[in-house]
Amino acid sequence: MDNCIFCKIVAGTIPSVRIHEDDDLIAFHDINPAAPVHLLIVPKEHVATLAECDERHAAMLGKMLLLAPKLAQQHGCGYAQADGDATGGFKTLVNTGPDGGQEVYHLHMHVIGGPRPWSGQR
Repeated sequence: MDNCIFCKIVAGTIPSVRIHEDDDLIAFHDINPAAPVHLLIVPKEHVATLAECDERHAAMLGKMLLLAPKLAQQHGCGYAQADGDATGGFKTLVNTGPDGGQEVYHLHMHVIGGPRPWSGQR
C-alpha cells in the first residue's frame, strides 16, 4: 500500500529500530511508547485490520502470538512465578477499527510491559 507507514517500514523506506525480522513478520520499538517497553509486531503482508483476517491468516496470527512472549522476555518483561509470587509480565493488544482505537490500518500487535503504572493505557 502506497501510503501505509508500516508497509514503508517493512520496505525499509522509513527507518525503525528493528528487534526481530523473519519471512513473515517484523518487530520494532513503538515511536510513541505507552510503557517502558512498547514493541510492535507487524506482518509483512498488508492486512488492514484483524477483522479482515480469515483462515488463510491463522499461521501468521499464531506466529505473532508466539513471538510476543519471546520479545517481552528479551526486553525484560518476562513472566516468572517463584514460590507462588508472580513477577513481571506484559500485555498484548490488537486495536481494530476506529472504535477499537486503531490508528494505523495495517494489522499490528502491541507488546506492552515494564514496571507499572504506565503513563497511557491502549
